[in-house]
Amino acid sequence: MKVLLYFESEDKIKKSGIGRALRHQIKALESQGIEYTLSRKDKFDIAHINTYFPKSKSLLKKCKKNHIPVIVHGHSTIEDFKNSFRCWKLMAKWFNPNLMYFYKRADMIITPTEYSKKLIDSYNLGTPVYYVSNGIDKDEYKYDEEKIEKFKQYFNIKENQQVVIGVGFPFNRKGIKDFFSVASKLKDITFIWFGYLQKILTSTDVLNAIKHRPKNVIMPGYIDNAIIKGAYRYAKCLFFPSYEETEGIVVLEALASSCPVLVRDIGVYKDWLTDAINCYKAKDNDEFVEKIKFIINHDNKKIIENGLKVVDERSLEKVGVQLKYYYDKLLKEYK
Repeated sequence: MKVLLYFESEDKIKKSGIGRALRHQIKALESQGIEYTLSRKDKFDIAHINTYFPKSKSLLKKCKKNHIPVIVHGHSTIEDFKNSFRCWKLMAKWFNPNLMYFYKRADMIITPTEYSKKLIDSYNLGTPVYYVSNGIDKDEYKYDEEKIEKFKQYFNIKENQQVVIGVGFPFNRKGIKDFFSVASKLKDITFIWFGYLQKILTSTDVLNAIKHRPKNVIMPGYIDNAIIKGAYRYAKCLFFPSYEETEGIVVLEALASSCPVLVRDIGVYKDWLTDAINCYKAKDNDEFVEKIKFIINHDNKKIIENGLKVVDERSLEKVGVQLKYYYDKLLKEYK
């Protein structure tokens, strides 16, 4: 069995969650000795398509014509496209039908969580949907004093300076304005938001919010991976107030870094994250403020330990086992 892992415009998406999903899929397949290729020009038995652009569509058509089974990865939903890019409502008139085109014509859809599976199932497309986590490489986020020092030096972090971080594109959907609002009420804490989006794609209200953000919020844009990993290890918590996710790779990265996680209490986390057990959850900005104060002033050792158990359940080796199962299942059913 040879699998094509297809990511169109790989250079443009490498900084995103989907870009990290490519690296994770490669490692997951390698852990199980599954042969793969990244080139559509090679011979392959299954196409595992992760993007929804024109070349991805032509590959889908070609595979259907040549009777090669196709898995489309459910990284996106109609719900998580809302409140993202500038003019998202206009873009959705193309994006939503295009997404449905891929999902309807796939032989199988694999999506990261039970929550995103339920959403895609609700579209009633007739395609079987299964969930497999994007996974996380725990060793990649192990304690590294050098990376912590790089982070502290880059931002000139003083001794005992308290830091809360956010990671992601500066979307409304990601809760960027809530991040600013909470920071404005906790002026003795340094808030850092890692993530960059071209101005032309960023909504006007977000650009205005960034321009007038609180003085204790730093926005370095896209930055060296080692510095972000140092930030995960140093920060008091990852504050991720996103309104909609299919999984949230940054949450797994923080958990793997032994960094307490504070998320919005939304459906995607219901089945695998529990408030005050392996993470912290809140419903609005007032609760976020109180939870951050609690995290900073209390021992989070047990929360961190339980968070690492969540990471272990989503190791790339386990993801590889699951992907192999569904590849074998599809090949058997297709024949």
